[in-house]
Amino acid sequence: MDHERILRTVLGVTAGYLILLALWLGWVVHRTPPGTVPYQIVALVGLFGSCVGIGMMLAARPSKADRRLWRHGLEGWATVEGVHPLERTDHHTELTELDLELTVPGSESYRGTVVFDATPADRPRLAVGEILSIRVDPTNRDRIILLL
Repeated sequence: MDHERILRTVLGVTAGYLILLALWLGWVVHRTPPGTVPYQIVALVGLFGSCVGIGMMLAARPSKADRRLWRHGLEGWATVEGVHPLERTDHHTELTELDLELTVPGSESYRGTVVFDATPADRPRLAVGEILSIRVDPTNRDRIILLL
């Protein structure tokens, strides 16, 4: 999860909501029929919640470059040769450096390292000797995505 993108999204939606709220308080609320203000408030709060939810869904998507790599990257596999935990994160995962032997059909095997944000559910799949599916950028062999 990209916490910075989600934070920017929530701040952007909140700023837009505050502008809409100021517009509503300064102009719309005085021109509405009596007795409809509670319904308008419910609608505004519902709109804010919906916009935050949709914004967070869109912000949690992978970047455009990662989506392009998933679609157009070369399929291959990687054998885990070493697992080195680096540090625990604040969201119950662990940054882990993986030493990999990368194989892409039609080219020579090569070695590389990847720093991966591993969840407790991922640990059995990241053991030494395990084989992982990967996608490799055809123009830059150093750019890969692990498909767990």
